[in-house]
Amino acid sequence: MKYETLIGRILFAIIFIMAGIGHFSAQSIGYAAYQGVPMASILVPLSGIIALVGALSIILGYKAKWGAWLIILFLLPVTFTMHKFWGVADPMMYQMQFAMFLKNIALIGGALFIAYFGSGPISIDAKA
Repeated sequence: MKYETLIGRILFAIIFIMAGIGHFSAQSIGYAAYQGVPMASILVPLSGIIALVGALSIILGYKAKWGAWLIILFLLPVTFTMHKFWGVADPMMYQMQFAMFLKNIALIGGALFIAYFGSGPISIDAKA
């Protein structure tokens, strides 16, 4: 049973590794600026660093509770600034943004579990 926590941590964190890497691209910075993110050229790469550090912490099981809080710190502003489904008129875009919003809410829930329970038995922080 101990491998499930490791696999779960990896699967949970993969999205933040991929998203974090993307936050250094001009396209991501431009899209965030278009969405109204202030100082996007600074805040988007900074959020990418937060996502990457949090995800690596969770995957490795090193200070995973802190890593989970970094993921929450990343998700809260992203969810409410980038996925404002309530302001979208186009039905297809509404559905997409609504799905992305709910996905992020679910990810916040998963991060809260990690923040409470920690990384589990196969981790750098596990006690022998």
